Amino acid sequence: MKLLKDFLIYISAERGLSTNTVESYSRDIALFQKFLSSQDKTLNSFSKKDITGFLGRIKDKGYSLSSMCRFISSIRGFCKYLLIEKIVSEDPSENLQTPKKWERLPKALNIKDVMALLNRRGEKATFLRDSAMLELLYSSGLRVSELVLLKLGDMNFEAGFLRVMGKGSKERVVPANLRALEKAKRYIKELRPELLKKRSSDYLFVTNRGKPMTRQRFWQTIKECGRQVGVELSPHTLRHCFATHLLEGGADLRSVQKMLGHSDISTTQIYTKVSTERIRKVYSEHHPRA
Repeated sequence: MKLLKDFLIYISAERGLSTNTVESYSRDIALFQKFLSSQDKTLNSFSKKDITGFLGRIKDKGYSLSSMCRFISSIRGFCKYLLIEKIVSEDPSENLQTPKKWERLPKALNIKDVMALLNRRGEKATFLRDSAMLELLYSSGLRVSELVLLKLGDMNFEAGFLRVMGKGSKERVVPANLRALEKAKRYIKELRPELLKKRSSDYLFVTNRGKPMTRQRFWQTIKECGRQVGVELSPHTLRHCFATHLLEGGADLRSVQKMLGHSDISTTQIYTKVSTERIRKVYSEHHPRA
C-alpha cells in the first residue's frame, strides 16, 4: 500500500494532476493490486502478461471500452513511476495495445430532445438552479466537474464567456450564449441568496445547505431531468451534444477542441465520426437509391 500512496503523492504533487484524476488512478491501481494479489504478485513485481490478464478479467466483468482505456492509462502511468524510481528496469506496459474508442461513440441527443430538456418547466424549489446548470452544460460544453467548480468570479456576463478550470488544472475561456447567461443571472438574483441564507460562498451553484453542488448530486439531478422529458442522460450527454451539434453546424475541429479543453485533437475527432454516422443514416433513410 505504501507504494501506491507514494505514487499518488507523486502524480498529485509533482505532476499536478487534478483531484478527480488522482482518485481515478487510486481506484484503478487498487483494483489492479487486488488482481495481482490473487495471482500471488505485487505492485513492484508484475509482467505484461499480468496486465493483459487483468484487462481480460475486467472485460469479462462487463467494463466498457472507455473504462478499459482508463485502466490502461492508469497502469501505464504507474509503470512510468516504477521506472523513474528504479523499482523496475523495464516497462511492463510497453507496446500495450489500447482498445479502439471508435467502437463506442459518444451518445448525443438530437436538437429537438435537447430543446425539450432545456425548455421544460418545473415546480421544484431548485428548478432555477438546475435549469441554469443544464443550460450552461449545453451552451459551453463543460464537464460536470468543471460546472460545479465554477465561481461567481468566473462569470463574465458583459463579454459573454466563462473562465473554466479543466483537467490538470488547465484554465481555459469558453463562450456562453445569451440564454445560458440570462438563466444564470436569474438564478443568482432570485434563488441563490435564498439557498445561502445569509451565508457566503464563492461558488456559483450551491445547495440548500449553502455548500457547493457536488458532482454526484448533480448527476442525480441530470437523470431526473431526463426522465421528465423521456430521454436518457448521463453526466457527459450535454457535453457530447455541444460538440456534435457544433460540428454538424459547420464549426471547425480546432475551435471545438479548444472549447472542450482537449489536449489532443484526436479526442475531439471522435465527434467527427459521430457526425459522419449521422450523415450516413440520413442518406440511407432519404436517398431513393440508397
